[in-house]
Amino acid sequence: MGFAASVILGLAALFAIAWALRAAARATFSGQVRSLAHDIPLTASFGLLVIAIYTFVAIAAPALAPFPEREIVGGQFQAWSAEHWLGTDRIGRDMLSRLIYGARNTVGIAFATTALAFVVGAILGLWAALVGGWLDQALSRFVDALMAIPALIFSLLLLTIFGTSVLTLILVIAAVDATRVFRLARAVAQGIVVMDYIEAAKLRGEGSWFLIRREILPNAMAPLVAEFGLRFCFVFLAISSLSFLGLGIQPPTADWGSMVKDNATLITFGDVTPLLPAGCIALLTVAVNFVVDWQLHRASGLKEQ
Repeated sequence: MGFAASVILGLAALFAIAWALRAAARATFSGQVRSLAHDIPLTASFGLLVIAIYTFVAIAAPALAPFPEREIVGGQFQAWSAEHWLGTDRIGRDMLSRLIYGARNTVGIAFATTALAFVVGAILGLWAALVGGWLDQALSRFVDALMAIPALIFSLLLLTIFGTSVLTLILVIAAVDATRVFRLARAVAQGIVVMDYIEAAKLRGEGSWFLIRREILPNAMAPLVAEFGLRFCFVFLAISSLSFLGLGIQPPTADWGSMVKDNATLITFGDVTPLLPAGCIALLTVAVNFVVDWQLHRASGLKEQ
């Protein structure tokens, strides 16, 4: 069976499992869980299944990987075999093991970066919309200046200056993406802060933190949750791109972006191994977007016809 046929068969199997799990949830559960299972489209079920698989692989990587992440276990670029299911890389490390550990490193760092960007960007955006005046203008113009610089070029510049450690990578990409979160949070909050219940809370003497936490954030949650999924995809792709360029997650740590770069020479010989980490990146990106589309549809209040 060819590689393309195997990929199509694998995706079809995942869709079949997602459909079966959705049907089982509809038949087994009751109440809100059953209603949610009834409303969820097949694409979102597929996305949730893929995300669950990636999460499990990331958590259980040491138990699932046949070899340690950094250990040289064979010769250079060995072919697929019973001992090394996906062969070895350019210095003899097991590709399957590094692919599994790559889920923990790439996805884990991307999630931590996205969470940090969201905490900083959302709080500042909601605060700027609530306070207004000179604070809103100062933060907005500062964010506009940062967003005028292409994100990848800005990230490359900062990483070149401050180094390429994992902590630096997280802080740099979080700072770049927090500007996008700030703009969305501020735009959403500006339509909320003029509502009567905000004025009533102000007349009660409530402070800014109470207003953000109890009044504004719950009403802005739907678009922010959807943006979190989209932003995770952008951060995930940005980290992979930086690793491919040599300024992301540094060797010998397993990372899907650097794995594509390190094994790209195999494509010249018709070997599809470098496409596997690229496929892992693409599959997770599509899965997250499926779930985000579903959440946006739910937040819009529209119903399937």
